[in-house]
Amino acid sequence: MNLAIDIGNTRAKAGLFDGRELKEVYTWNEDYSGNIQAVLYNQNVRNLILSSVSEEEESLVGPSAQLENLLILSSSTPLPFKLEYKTPQTLGKDRIAAAAGAQELFPETNLLVVDAGTCITTDVVMESGVYLGGSIAPGLRMRLKAMNQFTARLPDLMPALELVPGLPGDSTANAMQQGALWGALLELEGMIAHFSGLYQNLKVVITGGDASFFVKNTKTKIFAHPNLVLFGLNKILNYNVQRKSA
Repeated sequence: MNLAIDIGNTRAKAGLFDGRELKEVYTWNEDYSGNIQAVLYNQNVRNLILSSVSEEEESLVGPSAQLENLLILSSSTPLPFKLEYKTPQTLGKDRIAAAAGAQELFPETNLLVVDAGTCITTDVVMESGVYLGGSIAPGLRMRLKAMNQFTARLPDLMPALELVPGLPGDSTANAMQQGALWGALLELEGMIAHFSGLYQNLKVVITGGDASFFVKNTKTKIFAHPNLVLFGLNKILNYNVQRKSA
C-alpha cells in the first residue's frame, strides 16, 4: 500500500492507495505526526510520499520499520514528466503534484491544470510529457482581502456564493463580491481560450476549494477532481519506486 500525504498551512490530506487505486482519504487539522503514525500502524503501508510546507517533513513521519520507501517531495525529486521551468526550486509542490495527477488521469493529452485555492494557478502539461509552466493569480478570498487591505474604507468580506448575472452590484459589498467572482471567472475563461488556441484538444482539469464555482459557471467543459494532488503524489511515488527497483 502507498500513502500520499499533502500538508498545507492549515490542514493535511492523505490518500491510501493500492497501486494506482485510491482506497481511502484522510483529512487532519492537527497532530499530523500522530495521525500519520496511526495510519502506518493500522494499514499495510510500504511506500510513503510527503509534500509539506514545513521544513521538518521527516520528523512528521517518524521511524517506521515497515516502510520500504520514504519520499519527501522536493525540487530535486525525479518526476514522471520533463520540467521546462526556469526556477524549479521555486515551483510549488502542489502545482507539481496537480500536474502529475492530471497526467495520471489523462495520459498523452494536452492539459491545462487549474488549482482554485488561495491562489488560482494554471499549468500546461503537453501530451509529450513536458511541463511548460503557467500562471499564478489571486484567488477569490485574496481578491477581496486585497481590496480591504489596500484601501481605507472598503470592508473585509468573504466571497459571495453565487454570481448575479446581468446585474451590477447594488451596494459596495455586492460590487466587491461580484467583482471578485466575475473577475476571476472571466480571467480563467480567457486563460482557457488563450491556451486552447495554442495547444490542440486541450483538456482542462481543476481542483481546489473553489473548483465547484468555476465548474458551475465556466462555459468550457471542465473536469473536476477533488483528490487530484493526492493522485499526483501517488504517481510520483510509484515512478520513483519503479526507478529504484529497475
